[in-house]
Amino acid sequence: MPFSPFRFWVLAGCLLIIGSVMGCQTLREVSNLKNVQFRIDRATNARLAGIDLSGVQSYNDLSGRDITRLGSALARGELPLSFTLHLTATNPEDNRVDARLTQMDWTLLLQDRETISGTFDREIVLKPGAPTDVPVDLRLDLVEFFDENLRGFVDLAIAVGGQGPPQNVKLKVQPTIQTRLGPMKYPNPITVVNEDVDAGMNTHR
Repeated sequence: MPFSPFRFWVLAGCLLIIGSVMGCQTLREVSNLKNVQFRIDRATNARLAGIDLSGVQSYNDLSGRDITRLGSALARGELPLSFTLHLTATNPEDNRVDARLTQMDWTLLLQDRETISGTFDREIVLKPGAPTDVPVDLRLDLVEFFDENLRGFVDLAIAVGGQGPPQNVKLKVQPTIQTRLGPMKYPNPITVVNEDVDAGMNTHR
């Protein structure tokens, strides 16, 4: 049977309808990716001027040798703090598609003060309904941003990376998510907090 112009246009119309439906579904999936939730989970590997803080709960837990070492660093005008801040990213279960975090610009806030900024550029797959760890390595010199005595600096460092949930820590982030339509960067930064510490605060702002 010859292929008539009428049959051609019917087939073309059907393909356009199917493409439109699939396109709308893809657009909905992409739109839903903006609902990926982030929160601060914990801090690990905290070190102040090279001293491990993992078992330190207060200034009094430091040895005399540790205090001397910290005092010497402070006398030189430096007190570097390094730690890994673990975010939990949750791609809602009803999204039904994996989200790929390919990049994330970030700014660290301590005691509501902006400190260092950087970019997380490791690709992480966020499966629907499965909370996923996003570890961000951070290093800053506390002396550059705060004016404290040695005990005050130690207390701040312990609050950030010691035992328990991180205190007075927020991370302002602007993630880039890979989608079927290409990379999608959040239009505005969101502020990520620890829900246990900042109860009632929204992790998306």
